[in-house]
Amino acid sequence: MTHPTPAPHSSHAHSQPHGHGSHEIGHDVHDSHGHGAHAQESHGAPAHEHEQDGLAELLDLDAELFAPYIEASMRSIAEAVGDDVKRIVDLGAGSGTGTFALLKQFPSARVTAVDSSAHMLEQLTRTAAAKNLDSRVHALEADAGTSLPGITDADLVWASASMHHMNDPMATLDIVFEALRPGGFLAIAELDGMPRFLADDAVPERPGLEGRFREALTTLHDEEVPHMGADWGALLASAGFTLEEERAESLELRPQPGGSAGLYAHGTLSRIRGALVGRVDPADLEALDTLVNGGPADVRRRDDLVVRSTRQLWIARRPTDSRS
Repeated sequence: MTHPTPAPHSSHAHSQPHGHGSHEIGHDVHDSHGHGAHAQESHGAPAHEHEQDGLAELLDLDAELFAPYIEASMRSIAEAVGDDVKRIVDLGAGSGTGTFALLKQFPSARVTAVDSSAHMLEQLTRTAAAKNLDSRVHALEADAGTSLPGITDADLVWASASMHHMNDPMATLDIVFEALRPGGFLAIAELDGMPRFLADDAVPERPGLEGRFREALTTLHDEEVPHMGADWGALLASAGFTLEEERAESLELRPQPGGSAGLYAHGTLSRIRGALVGRVDPADLEALDTLVNGGPADVRRRDDLVVRSTRQLWIARRPTDSRS
């Protein structure tokens, strides 16, 4: 295949993320900037394992809260792909929320769960065994930005919140193209950034707080994850795919107080704190601390949370007459 040369990219970007959540709740903000005051103690275990455990919990909360959307996306993919799906790849599988949704949607399929983190894959494998799905899951530790070793003739590749992390998206799309059978499908799911939780006056003395956090993180994205917000439809076409469907949905959840939404907001806001140091007014960081420190304003105690997130989906096909 031939296609245009992509725009210059940051060498700091990660080439293989952990799957389902947004960039702000993903591992790369933490890896670059740390948790700041909210880092967990290691208690004898490697720090990165605790970090991955926290990320896995956050990804699972995201999957729980947005389960209806994920199920609807899977149905859309099934309508495009058809029923005869046997070989699926979950690219950047993370904690496995996508893997298990795919197994449910395609009961005759096996999923190869790809991630660069052995710790994440160990967690995914344990969950698969607990669900009696281990015979249908193969864990592959690999960097999809470099290769997908041993994967050929896949019917479907699913990439949720992972493609924007790739150093060279066009190179990754080439790798995915070759991993698919002619006529096979690639589904890319992305988010518009950190989910929103708070009203502008949630912290009265610091109105518009969350908006300033998102603005600061957007600047960080521009520096470190330049492919976030990319026109994946155009990139897919340039890579030789045929775009079958493209859509964006603005989702708004008004959950009951005291449940998963508070934990999700707490985990998200805690993870971004380190990335915000030096990028927002210190008074904003102090206000953020009141939202996660267990006090009366803590998001886990609030009854006014509204979870808002914009999610995009592209479904594309490798043409049946394509040649390597």
